[in-house]
Amino acid sequence: MKAEYKQLYENLGLNIVYYRKKNRLTQLQLAELVDIDRSHISAIELGNVGCSLDVIFRLCDVLDITPKVLFDFRD
Repeated sequence: MKAEYKQLYENLGLNIVYYRKKNRLTQLQLAELVDIDRSHISAIELGNVGCSLDVIFRLCDVLDITPKVLFDFRD
């Protein structure tokens, strides 16, 4: 990941945390529903790794939001 995009990855991670908690899910529950490892969810939420569009779309399905909402970063 390019350093110039680190903040964007972190913003995405914060949104995932927000909607995960809004849906009262643990990282483990979300990981199982999205079919990825819990450590991968953790790394995504911390902005340490990127994820594929497939994972983004599955996250949105599970969290009942659109990709647009997921990428609507707060200032």
